[in-house]
Amino acid sequence: MKFITKQLVKKSLRFIDNIGFIQLSLTGLFLLMSVVARAQEPAEETGFVIDKIVAKVDNYVVLKSEVDKAYLDYVTNQGGRGGDEIKCEFLAILIRNKLMLAKAEIDSVVVSDEEVDANTTRRISMITSQYGGSVEELEKAFGKTMEQIKVEVRDMVREQMIVSEMEQTITKDLTVTPAEIKKFFNKIPKDSLPYLDAEAEVAQIVKVAEISPQQKEQTKNELLAIRDELLRGADFATLAKKYSADPSVASNNGDMGWAGRGQMVPEFEAMAFKLKLNEISMPFETDFGIHIMQLLERRGNEYHSRHILMSPSPSPDDLKVAERFLDSLRTVIQSGKLVFQNAAKDHSDDMATKADGGFFTDEMGGTKVPYKDLDPVVYFAIDSMKVGTISRPLVYRTEAQKEAVRILFYKSKTAPHELSLKDDWNKLQTATLNQKKSGILNRWFNKVRQDVFISIDPTYDFCGILD
Repeated sequence: MKFITKQLVKKSLRFIDNIGFIQLSLTGLFLLMSVVARAQEPAEETGFVIDKIVAKVDNYVVLKSEVDKAYLDYVTNQGGRGGDEIKCEFLAILIRNKLMLAKAEIDSVVVSDEEVDANTTRRISMITSQYGGSVEELEKAFGKTMEQIKVEVRDMVREQMIVSEMEQTITKDLTVTPAEIKKFFNKIPKDSLPYLDAEAEVAQIVKVAEISPQQKEQTKNELLAIRDELLRGADFATLAKKYSADPSVASNNGDMGWAGRGQMVPEFEAMAFKLKLNEISMPFETDFGIHIMQLLERRGNEYHSRHILMSPSPSPDDLKVAERFLDSLRTVIQSGKLVFQNAAKDHSDDMATKADGGFFTDEMGGTKVPYKDLDPVVYFAIDSMKVGTISRPLVYRTEAQKEAVRILFYKSKTAPHELSLKDDWNKLQTATLNQKKSGILNRWFNKVRQDVFISIDPTYDFCGILD
């Protein structure tokens, strides 16, 4: 694995054309290459050979299209330098990911279906929002139905989570010393130090408005009325288009197609296996809202269903409850009796930020985020705030399209500057840790690659990945 040793492992933080830097992260690559990142371009426009296998790792394969898409995204969207060496790096990372998946099977490393479903739901919401919330536009761009996209995203999310779990196991308890950080910084050529954009440290505490039992009951009654219409012979597709909150209804009339075990959220799957053929369920609840379902077909562990989804909205009173809670919490924090970061970890409903004390983070996990990368709503909110202050409760809609309230803590701002030990210690600490982690992962690869079958297309022999 000479190539990885010389090119990939030595630089987990790569400086590009004196503009900036990007982190070549193993788990991050799944985001880079997946359908989340971009729709599939036609082969004649991109030159991708969609179905050519360029590497095999036990039962897992790496496609040429995966390497090409990751490379193209890096060069065109991230401003990275091109060339065969960079392509080899992406192939090496993909092979190492597949090895982790194969070794995870051997070592019985698994992730729960609940975690996979929750992450898939968030990812699907993010993808749809990139197309203005239009499922029709999304399906047109990808050339696939929403259900096909969901299945692909779920598989990729599961793989990403397993790779992440394996990485954490392999590099457990890894740390770096101040001396190692300084050594890393001093190795960067002075004329290659990047100039960083203005940055801000912003944290949030989020409370999703809890929907009252009365609101849920009202929605269930509406679905019961729709169910009665269906039992009297009304057309399912017509009522699904009229009432369902599932965005895919525009193209599938509520028909969810065939699904196997583990593909849908547990409550939906449980109902599908409980119903008799053509039976229409009573209203039942999942994380998406409240459904009624009709079972159309079943064969072994697969089922074909259709549904109508309604999402009860919180009432103004429900939102007021969340506002009052955060207003009281804000008062306690301002009095000095509670630290914002601790309050976020204990009380925030936003899973993406609470573990970091509520802070938004950059691609490397640092809390200093370029202003241009902040959500526009957050940017405009802090624009009228003073550094060190906490906003009053602000009503907003989460990425999962839930009504919520949050308070923002504007901790600091940093002017544009050249990378330095003083101002960018956390970034350099992360970069040093990533470099050290890559070394450990490289040694792990060389040790365990004998346990599995690996073959690489001769076209890529020049990469020297298995040397």
